Amino acid sequence: MTLASFTALWVKIGLLSFGGPAGQIALMQDEIVTRRQAISADAFRRGLDIAMILPGPEAQQLAVYLGWHMRGVWGGLIAGLAFIIPGAVLITLLAILAVTQGQAWWLEALFYGIQPVVLVIVARALWRLGGKAKGAGLTWAIALAAFAALLWGLSFPLVIGLAGLAGVILMRDGAATDRPAALNLGPSLGALGIGGALIGGGFVLAVLAGSIWADIAALFTTAAFVSFGGAYALLPFIAERAVEAEGWLTAGQMINGLALGETTPGPLILVTLYAGFFGGLSAGGIGTAVTAAAVTCFFTFAPSFTLMFAAAPQADRLGRIGWVRAALAGVSAAVIGVIANLAVFFGQAALFPAGWAEPDWPKIGLLILFAGLSAWRNPSVLVMIPAGGLCGLILAGIGVI
Repeated sequence: MTLASFTALWVKIGLLSFGGPAGQIALMQDEIVTRRQAISADAFRRGLDIAMILPGPEAQQLAVYLGWHMRGVWGGLIAGLAFIIPGAVLITLLAILAVTQGQAWWLEALFYGIQPVVLVIVARALWRLGGKAKGAGLTWAIALAAFAALLWGLSFPLVIGLAGLAGVILMRDGAATDRPAALNLGPSLGALGIGGALIGGGFVLAVLAGSIWADIAALFTTAAFVSFGGAYALLPFIAERAVEAEGWLTAGQMINGLALGETTPGPLILVTLYAGFFGGLSAGGIGTAVTAAAVTCFFTFAPSFTLMFAAAPQADRLGRIGWVRAALAGVSAAVIGVIANLAVFFGQAALFPAGWAEPDWPKIGLLILFAGLSAWRNPSVLVMIPAGGLCGLILAGIGVI
């Protein structure tokens, strides 16, 4: 495969990568393993295993691994960037539209109808995770502990760290070995050194540029290193800082950003760009906001590239380390509680914007409608979100909202 055809393949995957990580991973498997037989099924599985272990969006990290496996480091960079750039550009353009047309009745009506749909999508993700953990008492105990800890105000990174420690102590099954084959650490240490220098240098520049840039760098670098369990698990941490602590955007705007992330290609964690955009907007105009979105993108994904380039040469070995598997099991259990916390946070913001005593009944009606539709037919988010927006327009048109 030539460099041009390799790049074209990954641009195609980046443009078509709708449907969340499951759909994106299936698309990569179909295009690279089944159709082109560019790598073996075993190599694909090893890449997926390591992507699941590392913090960060698993589909994007799998793209980096596959690109690295096919064409080395430059291949990993091309594949990883092609996977995220289309969605990043779209999210930024939609954020500009939300700001410049934010007072337009039709846009307010669209987001009004979409917000209950987002709650259903989050609840559906929680239901799927809970179903996988059915009957596992220790898993549910860690999930409930994580939910309670976040409600009591413990920081998200601390909760994730404690969950990993609980997994190491309580969830070792003896299936993996703690004595894998000897590691060749040269390539991994090189990747960590170069990636660490780029991230560290970027952080220093952000601090020198001013407080808003330092805040963005600190928030999204931290988020990148604790983003186990996907974007849903990370959003409570982002919301805690961007909405409650910094006041960059409202909870309702955060829900709107999640809806946009669900309907654009690329990893759902691109919703961080929406939050970063509004962070920049709080310190300047549209130009500052667009720059802030780009800075957010760098600090969100640079750690993912770095960690995957460091881990890829060790993919055959890391999955056999018992304590790594156990820590991941503990974190995966905590993710259930974290997403439940997200559902409560978004539910209050969307359904009770004026307080618990004043429910928004039209939104509650839409929530019931789409929850029933989801239980009956389980439609794609690419169907549900536009349908929610249409319902919002209808409600505005007949004067209900």
